[in-house]
Order: sequence, then structure tokens, then C-alpha cells
Amino acid sequence: MEKKVGIMGGTFNPIHNGHLILAESAREAFGLDEIIFMPSGNSYMKDASSILDKDTRAHMTELAIKDNPYFHLSRMELEREGPTYTCDTLAQLKAQDGKSRYFFIMGADNLFILEKWKNAAYILQNCVIAAAARGEEADGDIRREAGRLRDCYQADIRLLLQRRIDISSLEIRERILKGQSVRYLLPQSVFAYIKERGLYRPVTV
Repeated sequence: MEKKVGIMGGTFNPIHNGHLILAESAREAFGLDEIIFMPSGNSYMKDASSILDKDTRAHMTELAIKDNPYFHLSRMELEREGPTYTCDTLAQLKAQDGKSRYFFIMGADNLFILEKWKNAAYILQNCVIAAAARGEEADGDIRREAGRLRDCYQADIRLLLQRRIDISSLEIRERILKGQSVRYLLPQSVFAYIKERGLYRPVTV
């Protein structure tokens, strides 16, 4: 029987409850057997100077997912040299286990820029794109763009309808910098680690 594996990528700087809610929603909606959380290495789309080192981000991710038996951490992108590209990650996953079906979980807004990604056609034709959208978004441009990509690339794109989750890593970093509370925005274990290590200083109690 084909194994269905979700891939949850991101810088996770830091990982927060929005990431976890999205991953669990995708697992349930698509009947995924496991979800691999994959902190990015050297992202070509983000300013590296604002991103914590890879071991710290990996440890925070590990703390956040340790209580869910379906969630696992991969250091694949962290250990790869050079910029991080989704097409390389997918090729490496398929080389290691070509029998599994991979579901790349992403925000639906990425559908509009996906063709600009390196080897976009390979990505669209070799995995399932699980695109998270709020209900009102899925009724408009996002549904039309998903349909266009399906037609152009014979892609398997599935919309994951989500309630609004207004949490972002940037917001958390800014709140910490201002001395504001970030309780309940991220797992307690991650909150405690950030406080203990003085990350994104100053840290509120």
C-alpha cells in the first residue's frame, strides 16, 4: 500500500502553533501516514542575517513536534550545501524512497509564484501540492490558478481549506524584541527554550 508523506518546510524561525495546526489539518484531510518537518538551510528567498543558526532552529522544531507520533524532523535541507531548492529536496526524497507519495504543504498564495521556482515543472509533476487556503480565497483567484496549473502541468493540486490563523514567525520575533508576550502563539516547550537561551532578545515572562 502506498505511503503518503507530508512535507512541511520553512525556516521555522521560530516554529509556531500555526505551523503545527496546518500540518495536523493536512494529515487529517489527506490521510497522511506521517509529516516530515524540514527546516530550510540557506534559503535563496530570505535574508540569512535575520535567521538563527540551523541547529537552534532544528532543536526548536524537535521540541515543538515531539508529542505527535506522526510528526518527524528531517535535517536534509540543513545539511545540504548551497541554496535550498524544493526541486532538489523532492529529487533526494524520491531517490531515497521512490515508493512513497509526497505531499508538499504550502500556503495557497505560493501557487501564484510556483512557476518561478527552480525546476517548477518537475515539482508540479512529481508530488502533490497541498495548498492551504481560507474558504473565501478558495472561491476566487486561488481556485482558478490551481485549475490552470493542473491543466498546464497535469499537476495534482489539492486545496486545504483552513480557518484563519494569524500567526507569523516575524510577528513573534518583533513581539519578543519589543518585550511583548508570545505565550500561546507557539508551543510552551519552544517558548521556554527561547526564554532560557535569550533568543530574539529581550524575552518577556
